[in-house]
Amino acid sequence: MIYHIVVGDLAAAPLNEAVMSEPSLQGEVIVMKDILHVGPIQKAEGQSFSELRTEFWQQVIPQDKELKVDDMERLLEISNALYKDETAQAWFWMAPAPADVVAYHWMLPYLSKHMGRFFLLNIANLPFLNEAGKVFYPKSISEILPKELVKARRLARPVTHAEVEVDGDEWRKLVEENAGIRTHGGGKKLASQPETHYDNQLMSFCSHQFQKASRIVTQALSKFGLPTGDVHLGWRLRKMAEEGKLLLQGNVMKELKDFEVKLPGGDAGQAPVAEENAAVS
Repeated sequence: MIYHIVVGDLAAAPLNEAVMSEPSLQGEVIVMKDILHVGPIQKAEGQSFSELRTEFWQQVIPQDKELKVDDMERLLEISNALYKDETAQAWFWMAPAPADVVAYHWMLPYLSKHMGRFFLLNIANLPFLNEAGKVFYPKSISEILPKELVKARRLARPVTHAEVEVDGDEWRKLVEENAGIRTHGGGKKLASQPETHYDNQLMSFCSHQFQKASRIVTQALSKFGLPTGDVHLGWRLRKMAEEGKLLLQGNVMKELKDFEVKLPGGDAGQAPVAEENAAVS
């Protein structure tokens, strides 16, 4: 039995196909939903990690009142399953993306208790074939064809004691810094950044005329390849509005398409934004 761990539903789709088509990969695909390279990771006394992350994402996505983050519970279930079945293994499929690399450091203290059965499959800087048969270097597991993932199974290797010692220090450092954003510096290297790290890129697409927030975010994602995702960037637009750096109109408590953004100033005849729409509690 192999527990195949991957970050995100998009990455899980081709991996599920690969697992179903290859007997040597038989097992279960476990999807980690959270992207741990954004938001707080240092919990308060008496607070669980899942509570910490749920509170953060409820601020980021205020329209989803039922949102709950339970990746930690899922991780502990895998660890318990490995205790019960000494033949079971856990494989983490890691792409060269900050969400994946942070997830590796986060799960290491739990799965390293099962030395020799916690495997890492790191696709960084490795060539794969696309649908046209051309070589490319994927940045996400979601970009890889299922048949190519089947071939990649040979790359899986057990995490070593040396890695546990060195990489374990990295997670402790990240928790102590507890920054708003963590960026990927290649390999397993990460750097803590303030939550404002991508604000200038977002503001570079803002003007003195109102534009849909969805348009601003899409342009920033397209030009700069920002890895935090659209909902997080939409949250940053709302936070900048609270600080007076931007003006918003529309329903900011809903999705990006439901409100607009502009720089302060410009058209003196522009109607003021309703206070309840310009701020998020």
